[in-house]
Amino acid sequence: MTKALSSSAQRVQDALKAIGFSYDVLELPGSTRTSIEAAEAIGCRVEQIAKSIVFQGKRTGRPILVIASGTNRVNDKKLRKLVDEPVRIADADFVREQTGFAIGGVPPVGHVKEPEIFIDQDLLQYDEIWAAAGTPHAVFKFSPDELQELTGGRVAAIA
Repeated sequence: MTKALSSSAQRVQDALKAIGFSYDVLELPGSTRTSIEAAEAIGCRVEQIAKSIVFQGKRTGRPILVIASGTNRVNDKKLRKLVDEPVRIADADFVREQTGFAIGGVPPVGHVKEPEIFIDQDLLQYDEIWAAAGTPHAVFKFSPDELQELTGGRVAAIA
């Protein structure tokens, strides 16, 4: 018998199912809050972690989600050009308000408010990638080819 998912992880599982994907959300005993912790807990390379970073438009206040490879840093100048306004990394309150999830567990889907989404092109080179699933202990595995379909995000050179 499998243990029931926490409410946040179950929300992600339900969101995945609602958009037609049958990935299994897994809750792990170890932390997956950072890309390094996630890779260690899963047993994959850090580059295979699809980390979700929420930004906020400085003029509009809109949420912008970047799904980046675990080793990459988002270049805010490139992001600013893509969204046509200056951006800042969102604070914890904004992240929770916009996504419904805490930093360290933000998934690529199932947000309270739909952000504009950008996908780091470097993620497309791997056979499988892992993303957060609502908590700092929950993840799910999928193929990079499905990431754009899953999120509706735009692939870009963002690192």
